[in-house]
Amino acid sequence: MSDAPHRIIIKRPVKAAAHHGGGWKIAYADFMTAMMAFFLVMWLLAISTPKQLAGIAEHFKMPLRVAVSGGEKSSLSTSMIPGGGADPIHKQGEVTQSDADSDADDLKRLDGLKRQLDEMIESSPILKQFRPQLLIDITPEGLRIQIVDSSNRPMFDRSSAVVVSYMRSILQEIGPVLNQQPNKITLSGHTDATQYAQGDKSYSNWELSADRANASRRELIAGGMQDNKVLRVMGVASSMHLNQDDPFAPVNRRISIVVLNHRAQAEIERANAANPASGVNASSKPATPLQGAKGQSAENLSVIQPGRRI
Repeated sequence: MSDAPHRIIIKRPVKAAAHHGGGWKIAYADFMTAMMAFFLVMWLLAISTPKQLAGIAEHFKMPLRVAVSGGEKSSLSTSMIPGGGADPIHKQGEVTQSDADSDADDLKRLDGLKRQLDEMIESSPILKQFRPQLLIDITPEGLRIQIVDSSNRPMFDRSSAVVVSYMRSILQEIGPVLNQQPNKITLSGHTDATQYAQGDKSYSNWELSADRANASRRELIAGGMQDNKVLRVMGVASSMHLNQDDPFAPVNRRISIVVLNHRAQAEIERANAANPASGVNASSKPATPLQGAKGQSAENLSVIQPGRRI
């Protein structure tokens, strides 16, 4: 028997690597599906027309309850509070559905007034002969009635605010018709570019245009128009020509009467009111008016007195 030590061999089984499962494959498949859907949406948006995009946006604005059971869409509501209430994020100047409806009512009423005035001019022996000097149109502020001058038939005495007889007849015929409208009016006087001998240093076209607008206001009231219908009287001299090619044309001498729509009237009333942010009450601290060439107030045109004629 040999004395050599015996070699001991230990056999240890090798374990296979643990199986991690296929969960990552599901997550990767979900990610690829989401990316494919994202690029599909982006492609559809890129080829859609603006009208289709507006329809898609309207769809996502509609609550699920309204889409299922029917009812008014939230985009048609003027309030962000369900059931009503004032919209706290509505800013001044934004157009709401009620504003649009009011604008439509205004336009319809002013169109009716324009037709009424056109018919009255055609049927009136007094006004029909002055038809070329009466311009009536719709502007963004409302219905504008312009009485323009002519070389053979001026509205006022030369370089003065004295109303001639036929101009007085026109204004007194129009006055009662304006009473039938709830809208208020503005009057503005215009002159041509002919300057006084002393220019703007003394009595100028600015005072003359304001005096003529105020004289027209008095004739409208004499014809039956209520005095509280007038919201603003102003003179703009020769700053707005009707005939741009000829600043000395007779048609540039005119009186413009604007029957205001509700939006323009509201803006003027807000501008005339005291500034609420400053906390100043109009009765406690009146705004300092602009001064004319002779120190008269440009806000109260009725007190401006005509100067000497040239």
